[in-house]
Amino acid sequence: MKKLGVLLLIFFTFIAFAPMLIDDPGYISIAMGGMIYELTMYTAMFWILFVFLILILLFILLRGGFRFSLGTWNKLAFASKRRGVKDFEKAVAAYILEDYVQAEHLFAKSAEPAQQQRVGYLLASSAASKQALRSNTQHYLGLLDSIGNNVKNGNLESVLVTIKLYIEQGDSEKARALIDEHHKFIGHDARLLSLDIDLMLIEKRFIAAVESLVLARKQKTITEKTIKKWEETAFYGAFNQLVLEKNAEELSRYWNNLSSKVKQREVVVMAYCKVLAEQSIIQPLNKILLPVVKKGTDKTFLQQMRSLPLRAADELIAVVQKHLQKDPQNGTWLSCLAHLAVSSKQWDMAEKAFNSLVNLGEIQYDNVDLIAFAKVLQQRQQFEKAAQVYAKLH
Repeated sequence: MKKLGVLLLIFFTFIAFAPMLIDDPGYISIAMGGMIYELTMYTAMFWILFVFLILILLFILLRGGFRFSLGTWNKLAFASKRRGVKDFEKAVAAYILEDYVQAEHLFAKSAEPAQQQRVGYLLASSAASKQALRSNTQHYLGLLDSIGNNVKNGNLESVLVTIKLYIEQGDSEKARALIDEHHKFIGHDARLLSLDIDLMLIEKRFIAAVESLVLARKQKTITEKTIKKWEETAFYGAFNQLVLEKNAEELSRYWNNLSSKVKQREVVVMAYCKVLAEQSIIQPLNKILLPVVKKGTDKTFLQQMRSLPLRAADELIAVVQKHLQKDPQNGTWLSCLAHLAVSSKQWDMAEKAFNSLVNLGEIQYDNVDLIAFAKVLQQRQQFEKAAQVYAKLH
């Protein structure tokens, strides 16, 4: 660049001094509008080159200015996105730190600038839900719905979180619509199946939930604890619905049509017995309970029987008393007798059985026994003794 500048300087210097060194420089005449202009050849060459140089300089300046303007525009245009990405990252950190107020604010603010509308609104609604802000949660879910929330537009995980939020907000209709839209994934994704069962229980579609539990048991990712919890609610709901909305015969028919494998599950049997006991359907109830009590080997089942409202328990009491004649110091049978007596409101028998239970040399009672014993004492106006029993709770 410096060499070019020196050469141009020499050239223009030569142009300037050339007329002084040459006697006959030559002339150019230009006629315009009745006027005649005369220039020497060297002066004409000077002005032509000067104009050419000015044009080159203007081109360089304009090109440089364009590049500068483009770079400035680029910085201004993407500054908002960079701030959005930065705020989005802060929002993620706030969510992890359980600062849901800040997380909600930042997710809502940065979702559009960071071009993360789907994830941003989803996490903003989740943060609002954590704060129990129903209106805010619904607002973000509405924004999410407006941009399209399905597998085609996003991913299944996003849909799953949205369904869960709808369920938490009590919006069963929208949750059901999303599940039905993606129903084909239920057989392949245990998470969607789980949400479907949860929603069925909320919708009180208990028989449908029972049918879905067959598929749930084939999913390796769903724990036995979760399935048992579903079974307890679903089967109790189904049994209760049948007997209340139809009749005892329909309930019996449904029970008999269940597979033997299902009828052997303790949680299912207890749900059936609970409905039978609540409706005082004695004969089918005793048909199930009497063999278990006579055998006397299933201690867990006998303990669970304590929660059944067995109002007509004479046959069961007679069987338990036979066991106690053989083994009067058996805590399991004393507890069983006491609770059966409570259910049938035989307070004197209940008090004696509980007294024998708590006075055994080895502790064989639990808090369920103590609470029931205290209530018996209160029923018999023995409040001081009841307070002493409550004091033993641990």
